[in-house]
Amino acid sequence: MNPLLTPDEMRAVDARAVASGTPVAILMERAGRAVARAVRHELGGTYGRRVVIICGRGNNGGDGQVAARVLRAWGVRVDVFSLEAEINRVTCSRILARADVIVDAMFGTGFRGVLDGDAAWFAEHTATTTSACVAVDIPSGVDGVTGAVEGVAVWADRTVCFAAAKPGVLFEPGRSHAKMVQIVDIGLDVLPDSDSGCMAGVITEADVSAWLPDRGAEAHKWSAGGVFVVGGSSGMTGAPMMVSHAAMRVGAGIVWCGMPGDAAARASGSEVVTRLLPAATDGSLGADAAIAVLAELERFRVLVLGPGLGAGSATRAAVQRIVAEAPVALVLDADGLNALEGDLSSLRARADRGVPTILTPHAAEYARLTGRPVGLDRVAAARELAVHARSVVLLKGPGTVIAAPDGHVAVNSTGGPWLATAGSGDVLSGIIGGLAARGTDAFEAAAAGAWLHGRAADVAGHTGLVAGDLVAAIPATLRTVGDRMTQ
Repeated sequence: MNPLLTPDEMRAVDARAVASGTPVAILMERAGRAVARAVRHELGGTYGRRVVIICGRGNNGGDGQVAARVLRAWGVRVDVFSLEAEINRVTCSRILARADVIVDAMFGTGFRGVLDGDAAWFAEHTATTTSACVAVDIPSGVDGVTGAVEGVAVWADRTVCFAAAKPGVLFEPGRSHAKMVQIVDIGLDVLPDSDSGCMAGVITEADVSAWLPDRGAEAHKWSAGGVFVVGGSSGMTGAPMMVSHAAMRVGAGIVWCGMPGDAAARASGSEVVTRLLPAATDGSLGADAAIAVLAELERFRVLVLGPGLGAGSATRAAVQRIVAEAPVALVLDADGLNALEGDLSSLRARADRGVPTILTPHAAEYARLTGRPVGLDRVAAARELAVHARSVVLLKGPGTVIAAPDGHVAVNSTGGPWLATAGSGDVLSGIIGGLAARGTDAFEAAAAGAWLHGRAADVAGHTGLVAGDLVAAIPATLRTVGDRMTQ
């Protein structure tokens, strides 16, 4: 994974570089030249081009000053305004109107609070200007840890991040303010799990390719990995079937889908094997369904539990027993999460037995599971639940976070608002379950699943996207990452 550093971690990396003999001036020179190259790319040339740079008081301002010097040497007309003195807004507005590119070098990733004065005025200008905007490390006004914006923030077309991405450019609204994020190497030693202490990373295509296991030449449907899906209720057969088909498309050898009452019969007729489970009087999963499910699990590698189950008392009792006793890897989603009613003891007991669990809550499910909202720091929220539940946690949302009980975190940057469609989360659960059935480690299955889910949306096309389009796009998506099973 590409390293992901908080502002504090980045400062420690900088300090270590300086302590080992690299002067601050050298780091600033490298950073400023990187910004200048990014600006030149936006300009498409240098002759006759105009650039305006707004500099702050700290290192970001220094980077901006270096970029100005380099751009001038290349023949660009550069005007620099500094927040250290009051800006003449009439003059600055006139010059900004003629600029091809404007550069935000006001505040870095350590910024907290609200932009005011000339900084706020300039940020407001970037919301309406037709000039391209390049931000240095992070758009000013965006919180480097959470991506939150209080008041106004710069709207960039390109954000040049030094050495590693920062959380603030991956989570909304900072993600939208940063737009295209470019990571540049300025000679700092930043590697996951190195002495920098970095335990977080951004998932890459190379990671996903490496995490996908091969299917042996003599494989059969059971050795390729079986998935048992339990979900559905009266009128809610679509969710568990969406999970089931996604698991098959991602490479599970066989998938059974257990549903209560006549739901199983109504959903039959495809590659997925449907199984009738005991039902309560309202058509939801009956308490006795736990016995039937547990009796079947010996042949399967993974159980996906929860989609479309409903919230009846009998269903909750069945889910609680299945979670506590299931001897195979578990992907717990939707109503399966809600059925725990905030009691994580069964999840910790599973960890004691060495049986992995993957939880896939969105923000509302997280709140019901933990009794508190996700809050602004999504990484911290996912880590906290992973530690307490001793489970892998995939916290859904813009910038999905995957956290392991040992503190490791992966952040996914694929996908977008087009995934906000009914059934999309069911497809994600199916992808994760299918990858786990193929033999992928629980943390890697969740991380790869999130990445593939977002990439499948790009393969399928965003306009009018529905969840079924994601399922159909999975094989082509796997081919793009070199999964030999699809060759």
